[in-house]
Amino acid sequence: MTTPDDDTPKQACPICGKPTAPAYTPFCSKRCADVDLQRWLSGRYAISGREDDALGQDDGTHEE
Repeated sequence: MTTPDDDTPKQACPICGKPTAPAYTPFCSKRCADVDLQRWLSGRYAISGREDDALGQDDGTHEE
């Protein structure tokens, strides 16, 4: 007899590629979760944003 969990494909850890562990999803271990956190904190990962001018911030160069 199979359970629904047996039919679902296992996802891979984005750090090392091993199957994920329920306690550390989407990672396989605390180590891989910590590696990912360190990459965010060090600035290795970045989310691109708009330039300051596009945000409508005044840089003081405009004449009124």
